[in-house]
Amino acid sequence: QMAEAAARGARAAAAQLEQDADLRVVLLRASDAQAGDLLASQGYLFCAPENLAGLSGEMKEFFDRNYYAVLDRIQGLPYACAISAGSDGSGAARQAERICTGWRLNAVAPALIVNMGAQTAQQILAPKTVAQAELEKCEELGGLLAGTLLLGQ
Repeated sequence: QMAEAAARGARAAAAQLEQDADLRVVLLRASDAQAGDLLASQGYLFCAPENLAGLSGEMKEFFDRNYYAVLDRIQGLPYACAISAGSDGSGAARQAERICTGWRLNAVAPALIVNMGAQTAQQILAPKTVAQAELEKCEELGGLLAGTLLLGQ
């Protein structure tokens, strides 16, 4: 939901700037993304879950799998990060920022943390629906990244 909202925001920003043809938005599951995808991109929006105060699941595996394959090959590119968390998210955000710092990427904004308010085992394991206000923040983040890419800032 968050990644799709960010993609909508990126496309809307490109349309507003009348540069639709200059922006290609690609949504990939972390499990499908490879080093070649990173090398072919001009910017990144990483959407990641937090579990036990850190990155987890497919996104953690993505960073582990691709870190050294693109090290010193993507420096200077812009990125943004959106974290889905139960109640905090700061640990996962810091971890993603450290990885992106190692890659020498340039953050276009502080990490967006969407807290889902899941505190019990039942809430944590249940399917989640991101609130509209939070999806709008994701759209804004996608738009900011797109604008940065299109305007060269």
